[in-house]
Amino acid sequence: MNTYAYFAERFLQAPTQIFLDTESGDKFSYADVEKETARYANFLIGLGLKTGDRVAVQVEKSPQAVFIYLACLRAGLCYLPLNNAYQQGEIRYFLGDAEPAVAIRSPQNLDWTSPLGKESKVPHVFTMDHNGAGTFAESAKSSSAEFVTSNSKPDDLAVIIYTSGTTGRSKGAMVTHGNLTSNARVLCNAWQITSNDTLIHALPIFHIHGLFVALNTTLLSGAKLIFHQKFDANAVIKALPRATMLMGVPTFYTRLLTEPAFKREACKSMRLFVSGSAPLLLDTFNEFRERTGHTILERYGMSEAGMICSNPFEGERRGGTVGKPLPGVALRIDGGETGGIEIKGANVFSGYWRMPEKTAEEFTADGYFKSGDIGTIDKEGYVSIVGRAKDLIISGGFNIYPKEIELVIDAMPGVIESAVIGLPHPDFGEAVTVAIVRDKKGTAITDVDVINHVKAELANFKVPKSVHFVDELPRNTMGKVQKNILREGFSGLYSIKV
Repeated sequence: MNTYAYFAERFLQAPTQIFLDTESGDKFSYADVEKETARYANFLIGLGLKTGDRVAVQVEKSPQAVFIYLACLRAGLCYLPLNNAYQQGEIRYFLGDAEPAVAIRSPQNLDWTSPLGKESKVPHVFTMDHNGAGTFAESAKSSSAEFVTSNSKPDDLAVIIYTSGTTGRSKGAMVTHGNLTSNARVLCNAWQITSNDTLIHALPIFHIHGLFVALNTTLLSGAKLIFHQKFDANAVIKALPRATMLMGVPTFYTRLLTEPAFKREACKSMRLFVSGSAPLLLDTFNEFRERTGHTILERYGMSEAGMICSNPFEGERRGGTVGKPLPGVALRIDGGETGGIEIKGANVFSGYWRMPEKTAEEFTADGYFKSGDIGTIDKEGYVSIVGRAKDLIISGGFNIYPKEIELVIDAMPGVIESAVIGLPHPDFGEAVTVAIVRDKKGTAITDVDVINHVKAELANFKVPKSVHFVDELPRNTMGKVQKNILREGFSGLYSIKV
């Protein structure tokens, strides 16, 4: 069934229920969702878009941005969310690779996105600002508020989520309607989410945590969202008495714990705190429980598979683990007691966009997806993530692959080579750190030069927080850079034990 239709069967049982309660005081009911998504869907189809056509969206978070996502699902189009921090080099690649029929972007980026749209030959380009206003909403407002939802099948493409690649080329994970519906259903059951819940939504909606986990479970259960444009610890604390749930990255919880007002009393109405997208430090897990009386529920997921594991809602939530595989998810360890995590289930994506060879490489002969994460499973079935085979850095909940940054830095005149690593950081989880070897002509290059160069090419969360110039990079006998030696050499840089 079409994902939107699947959700609407449930949330339209109470059309007057508030879906979005915004910081500005604007409220949108589920009846409003039905009408606004119909207008947007009618407008997109009126442009001549057909089933599977891509709609690329790089805008600030707003209720209208949520409606675009749902309208694409409803119309059988493919939604393509793009981090609004992405810069020219990244957007050029995404537009060229995905070939969207429509691109919707923030007005503040028009100076460089307009030429890119023409260069990539995107047929229709619109704007949408942080208030949801712009040429897209203006053009769609006269469209009909009634729309017959597309009869999408479970295997039909719903969303393409680009994930950074180890070769510097991002891969488009093709997520189907069946992937979205199955994962939302499983999570609602596992976490006992109902229409009585109110979730504080302070996550971005270009990432699966805020887009699929938070939004889809709310829609399926007919619950309510307190909709924050971004995370602010004080604003979240003020909203807690009106809420029952919070989903966040570990950074949310470390920052809440620095606020004196964040006490047990403030959490009195809450029933669940969920953490994911990056490892939760055991110190944070324990301090949070001591301060609030609540035990954070940590789970494990990825763009290619949605949510994979979860600590139990009822039962022991073990710090340092991501819990057990969710119902319907088969998980195994390749290589013995500790090894690569491989998964299979209705939640697993259909493959990488226009990369059949890469897709074939990432799946085993019996259909398991190779996650790239290294893990263990204890006797009770709890999974622990102990490393990442693909050299991934997770900073502030965002996935970062070193190779992408290294390619940008290596292109600088005077740079011979670079090596990017992640180091433990008390706030971000991991901090991007780079070691650079310069030639004789590059001795004048400074850390500021490197940072400014990367900022001009890549999203801010990929910019190194620390730059180090070295005479040579440590290598093994096969010539491979030994990043573990670099990590040891820079250990303690951010006042946290490696």
